[in-house]
Amino acid sequence: MIPPAAPRRNVELKAHDPDPVSTLAAVRDTGAVSMGTLEQADTYFPVPHGRLKLRDEGPRGATLISYDRPREARARPSSYRLVPVPDPASLRAALAQALGESGTVVKSRRLLMHGAVRIHLDRIEGLGNFVELEAVAPPDSDLRAEHAAVDALARALGITPDRVVDRGYAELLGIHD
Repeated sequence: MIPPAAPRRNVELKAHDPDPVSTLAAVRDTGAVSMGTLEQADTYFPVPHGRLKLRDEGPRGATLISYDRPREARARPSSYRLVPVPDPASLRAALAQALGESGTVVKSRRLLMHGAVRIHLDRIEGLGNFVELEAVAPPDSDLRAEHAAVDALARALGITPDRVVDRGYAELLGIHD
């Protein structure tokens, strides 16, 4: 029997990005390393607890992601599980038949790494530009180090509290409550 996907945690912060060119320059100034650009389509399904989405990255593959996080306009913890999906079209059809489909978020994501922090420079169809910082936590972490890393990088990038958003892209698009 295949063991279930292990639960994971991270600390993340999402903010509006009014000037993507300046943000990219600031990110580069931190010494972050570019990991390329990802084209992603996240299809959401209504569930009674947390959130469930199927992330399709075309030839790069697909992942079913269940997650839960508080609605707070600051760096916040998130718990999640990742399940690789070999046949995303069939899984999407089965989930849509059983649960219904809430909608899809389409994004172009430029990924950079600054130490253990993932920096996402996102362009979201229908929303615009955002910067997202994610520090993945080891299983035994109390999340203090991850909060500190995200907060320090947010300061270095000039992310002000008025730009920070308290919800995900789907919610901002009105797809998921």
